[in-house]
Amino acid sequence: MLAASAPRVRRPIDDATVRRSSPPVATGDELAKAVVSVFGDTAALHLDTLTEAGEPVWDMDVRSYETQERVAHYVRLFSTTGRERFTARLSRGSRYEPMIRAKLRASGMPEDLTYLALIESGYDPHAYSRAAAVGMWQFMSGTARDVGLRVDWWMDERRDPVRATEAAIRFLGSLQKQFGSLYLAAAAYNGGPGRVARGLTRFASEMEGTDGEDRFFALAEQDYLRAETKNYVPQLIAAALVAKAPARYGVTVDSIEPLAYDSVRVAAGTSLARVATATGASSEVMKDLNPAILRGITPPDAVVWVHIPSGSGDRAVAALDLLSAGERLGFHSVRVTGSSTVAKFAERQGLSVKQLRWFNPALNTTRGGRLVAGQTVRVPDQAVFAFARDLPDPSIERYGGESERALTRSGFHVVRRGETLGGIARRYGLSVARLRSLNGLRGTRVIAGQPLRVLTRASAAKATRVGSATGKKAATTKSSTPKRKSGTKQAAVKKKTAAKPRQVLPPPGHAPP
Repeated sequence: MLAASAPRVRRPIDDATVRRSSPPVATGDELAKAVVSVFGDTAALHLDTLTEAGEPVWDMDVRSYETQERVAHYVRLFSTTGRERFTARLSRGSRYEPMIRAKLRASGMPEDLTYLALIESGYDPHAYSRAAAVGMWQFMSGTARDVGLRVDWWMDERRDPVRATEAAIRFLGSLQKQFGSLYLAAAAYNGGPGRVARGLTRFASEMEGTDGEDRFFALAEQDYLRAETKNYVPQLIAAALVAKAPARYGVTVDSIEPLAYDSVRVAAGTSLARVATATGASSEVMKDLNPAILRGITPPDAVVWVHIPSGSGDRAVAALDLLSAGERLGFHSVRVTGSSTVAKFAERQGLSVKQLRWFNPALNTTRGGRLVAGQTVRVPDQAVFAFARDLPDPSIERYGGESERALTRSGFHVVRRGETLGGIARRYGLSVARLRSLNGLRGTRVIAGQPLRVLTRASAAKATRVGSATGKKAATTKSSTPKRKSGTKQAAVKKKTAAKPRQVLPPPGHAPP
């Protein structure tokens, strides 16, 4: 018997809607479906994972592989030298595990896949890998959008535990259907479905006679998958073994109160400060419950759900309905007149340039840095800054602290999910030996997010000098050519510049930390 609160919907007064919880008792699948029937809300589920004899129960096959060499290695690691870190991750996960299990059960997926989030990020909603994967389930921005998450300047739903969990389940479900195996699906989640599919085709004869979950281990025996992917599934199995019977391995978990909240549907551009006042919540609580809202206001172009402390829904709706549309906004609009630099304009509004740009990511400026007259600029209220996060644009992938564009200009290629050293070498007209030499590589394996030098320092410097000289030439031509001839000259320069080849990389996919 499982007990929890099943969500219900309270109809809005005006345009605010609140989702709350009421306390009927349900069982099994009925409860899980009820929990996810309302978008975004959560309930505390205390799942029975032990037999009457006190033995743990798993809903994926871990017992068949507990003596497998890599699995046994990670069991020892999680229960000895890595125990402190593993315990901390499990403790953090106790806040999110009930929600994750409920959504997995409702989708028909094994609940013990919750431990993928432990392996991926340690259940950290703000985890950020060196390959620019973000959130508890470590999505790259391109893959996140593919599975239905909003990732832009205003919102990054990879950081929302509930929305990201829903997306991860959809992704894992599609992978399981593709490969017919839970562990191959997990390997594809880590290493890319293309690589796993190619491996199954390439080593079909070597894997003949294996079926089910054994297929992953048969593929892992081949010299094909990256070491990280070979170890990924064994880590998942080991985590499930230890986490389900922590006392057996000397692990003590300090549980955290499960994630729970109400949700209020608010208009575009609503200030989180106004919502906090309406609920009596602090900025820390509101930021914790709304990790996906980046700038202290809801997106200016969409009506969204804002999470508020559980039980505060009625008060929030009543308080927000007393405010006018303008009072709910976290900014007011100012039309630019005359000529002003961004710095001067920001100073007149009592803001720094950085604060102004937070709420105007696409300011229209001249080459001299002056605001173009006639445009409307958002001027944020001071109250919103306590709710804003100082984060770069989530849509721009960053590797090792440098933007991909900067690395490309410097003669580097950033490895994509599923790429091989041979394929990268062919792309840039290099031999594998030359590419290995440029990067000091001993083997041929590369990992997603890894920057590889594909041009020598001399050739990269030459390309930079040529580009700089072309720019200077164009500027000189523009300033010195008489007006009546400028069109012809400029066209010639532009044509020559456009003919220069550019390195364009495809959008990134999912990458784990």
